[in-house]
Amino acid sequence: MTRLALVRHGQTDWNLQKRIQGSSDIPLNDTGREQARATGALLAGRAWDAAYASPLGRAMETARVIAAATGLGEPGPIAGVTERAYGEAEGLTSEEILSRFPEGVEIPGQESRAEVVSRALPALERLAQANPGRSLIVVSHGGVISSLVRHVTDHALPGPGQLIANGSVHEFVYRDGRLQLDRFNQSPDDRDLLTSAVQ
Repeated sequence: MTRLALVRHGQTDWNLQKRIQGSSDIPLNDTGREQARATGALLAGRAWDAAYASPLGRAMETARVIAAATGLGEPGPIAGVTERAYGEAEGLTSEEILSRFPEGVEIPGQESRAEVVSRALPALERLAQANPGRSLIVVSHGGVISSLVRHVTDHALPGPGQLIANGSVHEFVYRDGRLQLDRFNQSPDDRDLLTSAVQ
């Protein structure tokens, strides 16, 4: 069995402004760096073997802060867990998106959730297969984590109003050739909304 803790990167100014980031490389802000430090302190209470991250700057910087807190080396990049591409919606707020792309209008260049899962899930499975019995931290993005959670729980989670917060931790285990959700939406306050309930 391999344990994978998927962490959403810390806050950016676009998060604060509620703008869609997608594959745009927006850096952490000061709040995001503080969130990374708090998540690192949460994870430092346990033993970890290595850290990895999406190559986007906000994820890699978060991973470096967490790696320093947990005594790990430089995080390795994993392109498969890069944020969902939102195409022409990137940089826009929800209101701006609805104005430009009314309900039912396809946004040019936007990845579907299925497309995100089709690249992120195999990337994590390969990582787990290469690290049997180890515990790994993987810093990724809200769109990727929520897509994976929906996939492995058959859409039971996230529930209504449940967000993938900046700095939150979502623990998966890889066993018997399958990725399973173990703990959902832990924060530095250790809010644990699921403990081994979804298999």
